[in-house]
Amino acid sequence: MKNNSMPDEFILLGLTNSWELEIFFFVIFFLAYTSILAGNCLIILMVTFDSQLHSTPMYFLLANLSLLDIIFSTVTVPKMITDFFKERKTISFWGCMAQIFLAHLLGGSEVSLLVVMAVDRYVAICKPLHYTTIMNHRILVGSVLLSWTVGFVHTMSQMVFMVSLPFCGPNVIDDAFCDLPLVLKLACTDTSVLELLVVAFSGLLTLISFILLLVSYIVILVTVWHRSSRGLSKALSTLSAHITVVILFFGSLIIVYAWPHSNDSLDKFFSVFYSVITPLLNPIIYSLRNQEMKAAMVRLRNWQIFSKPHF
Repeated sequence: MKNNSMPDEFILLGLTNSWELEIFFFVIFFLAYTSILAGNCLIILMVTFDSQLHSTPMYFLLANLSLLDIIFSTVTVPKMITDFFKERKTISFWGCMAQIFLAHLLGGSEVSLLVVMAVDRYVAICKPLHYTTIMNHRILVGSVLLSWTVGFVHTMSQMVFMVSLPFCGPNVIDDAFCDLPLVLKLACTDTSVLELLVVAFSGLLTLISFILLLVSYIVILVTVWHRSSRGLSKALSTLSAHITVVILFFGSLIIVYAWPHSNDSLDKFFSVFYSVITPLLNPIIYSLRNQEMKAAMVRLRNWQIFSKPHF
């Protein structure tokens, strides 16, 4: 201990005590993280270098979502993977604080950006004649900066209390990485007020964003339905996958941060879910099922073929 108030490190219990399961999880999470990097980097590469995608607002926002997913998963997954081979899993005090800070910064930014992306789809479908005027470059850049600002304010509103807490007793975290509700329980003081603040800040931000997303999707579907029943079926096939990922992502966040008496094992499952599964699904749902993105992949492949020197 340092000054009897700050532990040198926290001990992570991880996901399982079984050596066989740890090997299995290592393979699964290694493949998942590799796929996260490959899928999201491919999206950023295509949006950056493909002129047709680069000038489209939706893909500009999608590239920023991919960047958030890459950083978000990198905050927790690499350490989780390496810890599968360690009998004693530890993380330094400030390493733990950094994980919490970055997770809430990126998580708050992502939920805000998803709302912006839903607004973009609403404008594109419901106000197509004014789309390029409304979603201009200044608005897009401002929206991305606003999402990062929301994430920063969100994480600072909680970290300012977190770093000043006294930790003089237990230092064991029943998870694979540091998460705010679990670390709060280790403080040597009454944290009931701070736990309410976590629900207020994290839970409300997630819940409000989730409601806004669902409302936007409903408005889009109703608007398309009034125009054409055939268009409704096409919109449903496109948005159903988006809505599924949104429900899974926001549902897991709500259970971890807004549910007052949740199960620790369930929280562990959902915390891994939103840090691994969602960044893995986003490239598949938002791009690899998209015809324009598939066409961009073909153009990128053809460009690589024709740009190779011939001897």
